[in-house]
Amino acid sequence: MTTETGRAGEAAPGVLEEAIRRYWPDYAGTPEAGAKGWNNTTRFAEHDGKRYVLRVYETHREADRILFEHEVLLKLAEAELPYRTPVPLRESGGAGQTLVRLEDGSGRYACLFAYIEGMRPADEDTRPMRAFGAAAGRLSRALAAIRPERAPAYRPYYELGEAYPLCGPERVRAFCAEPPAALAGVRAQLGLLAEAHAEILRELDHLRDLPHQLVHGDLNASNLLVDAESPERLVALLDFEFCTRDARAMDLAVILSGLPDDEQAVAAFLEGVAAELRFDAEELEAIPLLMRLRKVDVFLHFLTRYLEGTDGPDVLEEQARSLAEDLVRMRDSEPCRVRSLNALRSDVLR
Repeated sequence: MTTETGRAGEAAPGVLEEAIRRYWPDYAGTPEAGAKGWNNTTRFAEHDGKRYVLRVYETHREADRILFEHEVLLKLAEAELPYRTPVPLRESGGAGQTLVRLEDGSGRYACLFAYIEGMRPADEDTRPMRAFGAAAGRLSRALAAIRPERAPAYRPYYELGEAYPLCGPERVRAFCAEPPAALAGVRAQLGLLAEAHAEILRELDHLRDLPHQLVHGDLNASNLLVDAESPERLVALLDFEFCTRDARAMDLAVILSGLPDDEQAVAAFLEGVAAELRFDAEELEAIPLLMRLRKVDVFLHFLTRYLEGTDGPDVLEEQARSLAEDLVRMRDSEPCRVRSLNALRSDVLR
């Protein structure tokens, strides 16, 4: 389960305008270009003096996936969170669906959200860390209370065989032990990733036994907005496309796996989490393993793209170097990180 799933395409002229008119029949504007990512394209639209975000889903054509995400978002809108989350609009009349199919033969879907004012923090900006932790903790509590009618579209992170059928255990082991000549320069890095993959497979029963609930699935600094004038204040959490039922501690592991080795920043983040949420000892003990799972998941994604011929060896080589470096870094900092995580134990008094 990774956000790196394919470059976005371009819609033909007039197609996006027609999609917007499904929500507002009198719409006569032209949506402005927004972000163009791996999974979706965004455009900005003005209507009746307000700004909105049009999101085009680029990497899948399954309406049920989107509708599950939208069901969760609509329920979160009722949770009285101290920050905003995206709220999908309904088609004209207020009783329609929250997504429309583009009339260009591509089978793609689009939806509209109200625009949320704010900015994404710079990677090196640690000022929002405590607020990020508190927001993540509060979100986890809110997601735990949601009982969606639809089934999640995505499997838990640890169900690697379901997510990456081309990457069975033997194939991964053999590929990493004897990589093609074009990837010989990262043989050592591939070996580290293969070891982490094998470790995850050995621990599947343990991971399945951890407390489970709905999780965001991709919480990281790129999916939060802060106040432009007060960057320490978080105003929104975004991008719930990968929301699913998984180990409750997975969101915490995903965030920690992406934070820099700045102990002050990590401490501030965990202080924020502790103000809102506590974990069982077994969950906290599993965090380092879940952090490695996040890296293995990304590796299998790019290995799949290579095996399918979507990417050349240069992309997999770059990812292997980066992910193996992350694994080494996380193992080196694990003792310190485990001590820090003890502050989140459920049996520690607040």
